[in-house]
Amino acid sequence: MIDTLRENVDISELSNFKTRAITRYFFEISCQNDVNKLGDIFDFIKEKNIDHLFIGGGTNLLFAFEKFNGLIIKNSLRGWDYNKETQILESYSSSVISNIAQELEDHHEQNLWHRFIGLPGSIGGAVFGNAGCFGLEIENNFINAEVFDLENGIIKLLSKNEMDFSYRNSILKTTGQYFLIKAYFDLSKKVEKYASNVDNIYFREHKQPKGNTCGSFFKNPSREYTAGRLIEESGLKGYKIGGAFFSELHANFLMSDDTASYKDLLSLIEYAQKIVKDKYNIILEPEVRIIRNK
Repeated sequence: MIDTLRENVDISELSNFKTRAITRYFFEISCQNDVNKLGDIFDFIKEKNIDHLFIGGGTNLLFAFEKFNGLIIKNSLRGWDYNKETQILESYSSSVISNIAQELEDHHEQNLWHRFIGLPGSIGGAVFGNAGCFGLEIENNFINAEVFDLENGIIKLLSKNEMDFSYRNSILKTTGQYFLIKAYFDLSKKVEKYASNVDNIYFREHKQPKGNTCGSFFKNPSREYTAGRLIEESGLKGYKIGGAFFSELHANFLMSDDTASYKDLLSLIEYAQKIVKDKYNIILEPEVRIIRNK
């Protein structure tokens, strides 16, 4: 099994924050044959008693370590298909959701996912965290998903009800039991009313910063008290610790420069949480996954 895995791999580029990080073991899934190896790989994980982490595009991850003491499994399963007659979309989990949305609009006369144009990340990450923007949530059109059950070593389908979607959450996130292979969506199911009428393409081009960021870092406590508003009104817009800072363009965008360490980012996160809690008695919860060694 050890021949299948790579050791001491630099994974700094696998998170949008690009802080320095390596992993003890690394495995990349890029085809069905790699999926079939997961059973043996999890036997190895149990034998060595090590932690594991599945990652996709890294657009929603903060590596809170310099070396991960377990196995990181990189999902590179890509490819998708859209049936114009049935309006059913099926996509492998590592396909980029923004690219799919753009292609659907440009070549398939399907604009239901227009609001996902510019959304960073993969289909897998979007389903994992029930991604949403400008009133559209991934669960709105979700049918089912083909997954590998890590406990039983079998491939099966999970229905929408079994996915247990909630705000920025799903059973994939809460249990860690499943690896998402492919997801299916019904794009004939229209969303009757969006929560926002903002033009998402204009907003992303003119209101969202570019650079080393995972986008909005904290969940919005409510529509009235958005995380960006709370951070800005707490005087933290543009605030910097080491190489980590909140953007001057959008206060809920946590950024890192080329000198930033994960410790800089964690310090700024914890400081913002303290200031907002002291001023508003509101606890800011990260939307981005913070990955630590166990």
